[in-house]
Amino acid sequence: MERDAEAILREEIFQHLEELVGDTGVVTREQLWDFTLNGQTHRLIDRNRGIRNPKDMLATLSILSDPKGKYADEELHDSLFAYAYREGSVEGDNKKLRAALTHKLPLLLLRKIADGVFVPVPRVYVVADDQPNRQFLIALDDDLRMVSDPLKLQPLERQYAERVTKQRLHQPEFRGRVLRAYECRCAVCHLKHAKLLDAAHIIADGEPNGTPTVDNGLSLCKIHHAAYDENLLGITPDFEVRINQALLDEIDGPMLRHGIQEMHGRRLFVPAKDREKPGADRLAVRFAEFQAAS
Repeated sequence: MERDAEAILREEIFQHLEELVGDTGVVTREQLWDFTLNGQTHRLIDRNRGIRNPKDMLATLSILSDPKGKYADEELHDSLFAYAYREGSVEGDNKKLRAALTHKLPLLLLRKIADGVFVPVPRVYVVADDQPNRQFLIALDDDLRMVSDPLKLQPLERQYAERVTKQRLHQPEFRGRVLRAYECRCAVCHLKHAKLLDAAHIIADGEPNGTPTVDNGLSLCKIHHAAYDENLLGITPDFEVRINQALLDEIDGPMLRHGIQEMHGRRLFVPAKDREKPGADRLAVRFAEFQAAS
């Protein structure tokens, strides 16, 4: 396949995959294996390896990152992503990853969050082949391909890279984990349309104890997420919803009455697994803020 034709096909795959992910926040191995586009099946993941090198493509199509895997994949200073060479020589599977660098073709990064479940990050790029350390450097944004030296980012380049990493890697992974734990429904109103759901932090990102973990997250529809962030909606440490008294007293249309006021006193829907349920200590801190704001 010629380079330009392959670039077009990759973009079509990525766009279709993004639509698929919008429904759940994650994709399964089965969906990646039997991925259909325009009546043709494309294998976006390998059966046994963490890299997908289609025979009819010039370069690697996808790479898999497993935090618990045997390869030393890692983030470098919260900026670029290091993807370790496959075992053996510098050739083999690594050859087509090197071709992705040469032909400037985008890849699909698959972040494993559970057995057979992944958060896809499309349009990542190989920007350096670090042979002494047997790793490729992966940029999560097209603009990061233009940095002066991927191995030694300048302060402004690093600042931009950190922001991109948060937006393209950390936030989607957090959302995927939270929505999966909450079965793609709002914890307050039980709305099941994932495209209308956010992964809300209990303790804000960047604050002490504001970790991007499921026990610090809530699956909330957009209206309840906004209400929670503005302390118009609170959640007690024993999982009961509270609404700001001023809002309860307000008289407006059916959206306020049914969408907000009737949630007062409702039990929160929480994940089945204890380790994924909202942390009581975190909820207590946020509920105290809600009470102070009320």
